[in-house]
Order: sequence, then C-alpha cells, then structure tokens
Amino acid sequence: MSPKDLLDDMSGNYTTPIHRQLAALCHRKGKKGREVLLVTSSEGRWILPKGWPMEGKHDSEAALVEAWEEAGVREGKVKRKPIGTFVAVKQSKHGDEDICITRVFEVKAKKVLDVYPEVKRRDRRWVSAKVAARLVTEDGLREILRAL
Repeated sequence: MSPKDLLDDMSGNYTTPIHRQLAALCHRKGKKGREVLLVTSSEGRWILPKGWPMEGKHDSEAALVEAWEEAGVREGKVKRKPIGTFVAVKQSKHGDEDICITRVFEVKAKKVLDVYPEVKRRDRRWVSAKVAARLVTEDGLREILRAL
C-alpha cells in the first residue's frame, strides 16, 4: 500500500499513530557500477540507515546524520527532495506495531570511515541495487531500489 493510499484509507476513527522516519540511500561508484550501502537493523535485517526527524534540521540533513551514525558516511552530497517513500510496520520494545512512513533521501557518499558511532551495533555492506533489493524485507524499499 502506498503512503497516499494508506492516508486516503483512514477514517476519522483511526487511532493508531503514524510515525515519520527518514532514510539515507547512500551510493558510490564501485568496480562493477553503482553500489548502495546497507546496514543491519537491531534485529539483523538489512536496511538503509534511517531514523527520526531532528529538530532544526531538514529531513535530508537528518538523513545524512543517520548515514554517519549508523554507517560511517562522514561526508556526502544529499539531495534535498526524497527519491521515494515507503510504508513499514515497526515493532516497539513493548511489542506494539507502529506504522511508519519513511522518506528516502539519496546520498552520494564522498568519505566513509571505518570508525563511527554505531560500528559495534551494525554490520554494513556495499552491494548493487539489484542485490540490495533482494536483501531488504520492506516491499516499498525494494521497489525504490529496483527503480535505481
């Protein structure tokens, strides 16, 4: 279901909150063409670096912060407009399911470091967009990767 369909489908009685997240689709030129950067989630799934909006920052700027903290992308050129949006269900620590609409921002990685804030919590992997689409579990993200 697209974000627009989800919002159009809601009635005034809908009580589950919808959260907004942002993600960084980091890419670089590899030996065999364009590569994208995936990181592991806390559950071990392959995802894009992502997080919550940050006060005082445009969502694209916050996506770049997430790329640094979760994947070591220290410098990158981020596009201000999202290249896509997908809907995912996120499980809270208490087992509740929350609907998240995630805006994806393209980041051309310029400097990637091996030491970064979450290096001990996450694995990272550069792969082709085709391989990334097979590794991720969110259908909407898969569609964005296939369109690259």
